[in-house]
Amino acid sequence: MKNAALRILLMEDDAGDAEVICEVFQDAAFDVAIDHVPDGEKGMRFLRREGAYVDVRRPDLILLDLNMPLMDGREVLQALKSDKALRTIPVLILSTSDAPCDIEASYDLGANCYLTKPFGLDDFEFMIKSVESFWLRLAKLPPRDAACGVCS
Repeated sequence: MKNAALRILLMEDDAGDAEVICEVFQDAAFDVAIDHVPDGEKGMRFLRREGAYVDVRRPDLILLDLNMPLMDGREVLQALKSDKALRTIPVLILSTSDAPCDIEASYDLGANCYLTKPFGLDDFEFMIKSVESFWLRLAKLPPRDAACGVCS
């Protein structure tokens, strides 16, 4: 699936959640490839194509856990949205927190969507299928070369 129509970068430190997310997307009829990193530091290296990630393709969509080790989702979001080459990539926050301050802070930092992780497997699958339906089928995502200045 290396040349999938759409690429998603999943920044998630919970291996169980990451596995469910990847499985649900892979079961979808839509052509999607998912790259997974377990923390924000690796996620930023991936996005900046540094070190082991020099040959990766820019993702079309980012699924970002809010509470991760090393560099949390808030720090990642702030770095993403302040980087001209990366800020057009839509970012969906996935968090166990439903605290209003976390939701507000995420949107203030430029998140495109905030989703609270459900506890049951069926509800988790429904949420991921809903993300797939809206973000990958209905929404028009920016081109991978959006930072090229064509629209300036």
